[in-house]
Amino acid sequence: MRENTANFWSDESGMGTVEVILIIVVLIGLVVIFKKQLNDLVKKVFQKITSDSNSIISALPVRPDLL
Repeated sequence: MRENTANFWSDESGMGTVEVILIIVVLIGLVVIFKKQLNDLVKKVFQKITSDSNSIISALPVRPDLL
């Protein structure tokens, strides 16, 4: 009986799955906690990309042969 208990506690098979599940749960928890901040950050990044791309496009010379 004592040997079976020792074998059970020293057996590490399946630990990888448990660790991956715990990491996923922690990541989901962080996303839920910081959802508003993440949304604001993504919106700011995309607004900056849009404004920079618009300024680049407006700075390009107009070629009448492409109209």
